[in-house]
Amino acid sequence: MRPQVICLMMTSPDGSLHPSRWTKSPDGARSDWSALYEKVHKEHGGNAWMVGRVTMAEISKAGPHPPSEATEAKRPSHFARPGASSFAIAIDPSGKLHFSGDELYGDHVVVLLGSEVPDSHLAELAADGVSYAVSDTEEIDVGAMLELLAEKLGISRVLLEGGANVNGFLMVAGLVDELSLIVAPALEGKRGSDRVIEFGDEGLAGKVELSLLSCETLGHGAVHLRYSVRRPR
Repeated sequence: MRPQVICLMMTSPDGSLHPSRWTKSPDGARSDWSALYEKVHKEHGGNAWMVGRVTMAEISKAGPHPPSEATEAKRPSHFARPGASSFAIAIDPSGKLHFSGDELYGDHVVVLLGSEVPDSHLAELAADGVSYAVSDTEEIDVGAMLELLAEKLGISRVLLEGGANVNGFLMVAGLVDELSLIVAPALEGKRGSDRVIEFGDEGLAGKVELSLLSCETLGHGAVHLRYSVRRPR
């Protein structure tokens, strides 16, 4: 059985994801909203968080570094710390991400990789103590990989935290159970701003349905909206 997946994002009412570009508000500051986000993150009780390649590259800024010693490149998976209690998951089909260690924010790193990723990259990850799973199909079957992580690592609830393309892809795939959205009292109003969720040129019409679970005022002018997510029947 795969873990429960909750897409947790913070946005402005006009859909911006970049607080550094937002207008100021008398209700609260960016630091207040960031603290609220972290509070909601903890309250969801996940034991893993997951992002796409672009978002993870902004978090882990390491560059390529071949291992200093010969390291075996195991396939299809390598779990360096099966006893870890919390995890940071990255979806990286082409094997472009690099890490300087096996943890981010105290969470053990796990990478989901495409089938064409070379052994040299797997060896680098293993040398850094990073866990990984390699897809056995041309297109990554994230659902199957999440089931594997549940079985091998005990991951039961994942907080999906971007980017927009990953959020949309997993929603269309039927892998997102809930959308948890924090809306802050600020605006960006800039043309071409990022979205919380994207799905190419097609969009999500006819592919996903939302149903309101709850609406809560968090303080500092922010609102927390929770929706169940399902594919149309």
